[in-house]
Amino acid sequence: MNRLTKIFTDFKNQKIVLFSTFFYSVYSLSFPSIFPTGTTIFDPEKSWSGFTIYDAPFPHGATLIDMNGNIIRQWKELTNVPSPFRILPGGYVMGGDKPRRPHQEAIALIQLDWDGEEIWRYDRLEQVVTKESENDDGEALEGETVWSSRIHHDWQREGNPIGYYAPDMEPRTSGGKTLVLAHKNLIAPEVSPKRLEDDYIYELDWDGEIVWDWLASDHVDELGFSEDARNAIHRSVEFNDDRESADWLHINSAVYLGPNQWFDNGDRRFHPDNIMISSRTANIIAIISRNGDIVWRLGPDYQLTKEQAKIGQIIGQHNPHLIPKGLPGEGNLLVFDNGGQGGYGFANPARPDGTNSMTRDSSRVLEINPITLEVLWEYTLGGTERYRFYSAYVSNAQRLPNGNTLVNEGMDGRIFELTPEDEIVWEYVNPFLSDDDTPSRRIYRAYRVPYDWIPQVTQPEESAVIPPELKNFRVPSN
Repeated sequence: MNRLTKIFTDFKNQKIVLFSTFFYSVYSLSFPSIFPTGTTIFDPEKSWSGFTIYDAPFPHGATLIDMNGNIIRQWKELTNVPSPFRILPGGYVMGGDKPRRPHQEAIALIQLDWDGEEIWRYDRLEQVVTKESENDDGEALEGETVWSSRIHHDWQREGNPIGYYAPDMEPRTSGGKTLVLAHKNLIAPEVSPKRLEDDYIYELDWDGEIVWDWLASDHVDELGFSEDARNAIHRSVEFNDDRESADWLHINSAVYLGPNQWFDNGDRRFHPDNIMISSRTANIIAIISRNGDIVWRLGPDYQLTKEQAKIGQIIGQHNPHLIPKGLPGEGNLLVFDNGGQGGYGFANPARPDGTNSMTRDSSRVLEINPITLEVLWEYTLGGTERYRFYSAYVSNAQRLPNGNTLVNEGMDGRIFELTPEDEIVWEYVNPFLSDDDTPSRRIYRAYRVPYDWIPQVTQPEESAVIPPELKNFRVPSN
């Protein structure tokens, strides 16, 4: 009996009240009300097996699963920022602690051991006033002034450039530097007269001293904006009343380049210590040198060169990075091109102010040679069915050692593993809903790590999951 058959056999034997409770918790959502969750496809012969960690919606926390979708552990003390949760070698877990709502940031970045004991913490960037948060005892803090890291959306630990498994590149667990993507509020008249929630990247040593930093608004002239785009940002950038600021770039990724063939061949733009960023709102992927200059860039307008035009307009992308050395495709740019809305300066009747006026209701995963800009591999759905692969926000992709690609279609809480020939050999649907008024299954990021990174857990037995034929798949009648 395969797993899906067993699920629905067990389901059939439960009291109808269980069905009613589940149904009424999701019936109002726009996607189908009833669907299988957990692992829905698994071919052990074609997959690269390991544990997968992802951020289940609040209040479920960082969630670790095996290939059959069994919950190995949840850390509910780690909360959604959004910021990625990662497993480090030895069973350490790291991520944001205590969201500072309504801001998309966390009070602290922390590292815990397998038992939940705190190993490392950073929360000393600046003092902020909380609107919705809590102290170490779980008591509500409102209008309190507290120290904060102001972390949002990304961080990296020295030893591993991009935060997922690569041979011979283990993130450090008891020392080393940490790269943090954070916020800083300020007025930058050359950008906009409005108060900005600017993107600020800083690098810490183990003792919490800042050893390098970079502020986005200082480099607005290097981002490739047209005059129309600059005018749109200056006049019409969206101001968030609750956050009392304008998130003008919304940088959602900051990663080291890591060792790569381009630098080895003499291209200084690709120094391993340089940092790749992603501006979701402006449709920009860029590399920052250690002196702060932007030395390489894709976007914001992909029609300006014939090489970028062949790629096609990237919109609202997440987690662009160079595939690490030792993995198939090493050195190539891998990016989840979300679609949705983005871009400045492209005014049209629907968006006469020139903001968020580029639109595509489908997603792509792209592998691009960063020198020639040739698209080497692309995953999307074709024709009129393109919308069926679509995550307008969140999401990421990871290259696995066997050449497969792990894809997090985050908006719908679906993670799947693809072969280079686009065969889906593992699929998992998040079973956890948020406690919002409109429940969500969204996953910001998901990462696969080797079994031996977590010595506290015996390597699980694996069994294939063969999905039923959909034309015969029914919820049993009572």
